Amino acid sequence: MSNVYTQAAAALACPDPDAKLALTAALAADWQAGRLDCTPCVLMPAVGRPEKPRLVPPAQLPARGAHTPEGRAALIHAIAHIEFNAINLALDHIVRFPDFPQEYIDDWIRVAAEEAYHFGLVRDHLRTLGHEYGDFDAHDGLWQMTLKTAHDPLARMALVPRLLEARGLDATPPIQKKLQGVGDMEAVAILDIILRDEVGHVAIGDRWFRVLCAERGLEAEATYRLLLEQYSAPWPQPPLNEKARRAAGFSEAELAILNKRN
Repeated sequence: MSNVYTQAAAALACPDPDAKLALTAALAADWQAGRLDCTPCVLMPAVGRPEKPRLVPPAQLPARGAHTPEGRAALIHAIAHIEFNAINLALDHIVRFPDFPQEYIDDWIRVAAEEAYHFGLVRDHLRTLGHEYGDFDAHDGLWQMTLKTAHDPLARMALVPRLLEARGLDATPPIQKKLQGVGDMEAVAILDIILRDEVGHVAIGDRWFRVLCAERGLEAEATYRLLLEQYSAPWPQPPLNEKARRAAGFSEAELAILNKRN
């Protein structure tokens, strides 16, 4: 019987997008069918990415206005890049931290499969605009935080799904408004799917963050703010998508604090 961690590590390490999608789908199917052993094994996760897009500092990326064809393609490409990275994030959550119960594995395999679905949707739409994934430069902010939190699953759950991925909940409605303004209703519909699923992904990160805080005798929301300071992480910026954040596990008290800081 194959091992879930080695199979997830193989999908994570695969650099080719199509092959990564296939390996992620196989991982999900094999896990659901009970074909994978989940005996913990220590691996050194290696992330696989294609040669393109070229990764540059965020300040070097051009503006992605949707009002021109090239700007709209660059915006859709940026979303595709986020979704591709999100596949790797979910797989790394599994491989990096093998001492969690099967429920944790189940959660992040489901997330990896949904992120792969999202990437496919966005890449297909990008192709209708005459471009491929890799045609535009991108940045590596999500993965850099993954590396910074590689030693501690509590920090990882706080600062990747609960911080950086939760920013996607806030960013999606304004992006949809831009795309509506230029009549790209297919992209708007794709973002509806992504937003729906991402609420669940952030909720999974929130739940495991709170589980780990409880195990360590920590108050979750105060610990979250402390980690933002310790890691010099970006504070959530307005406007916050409060409805989506509530659904993902943020309390009214925490939303009030996050809004007050802004």
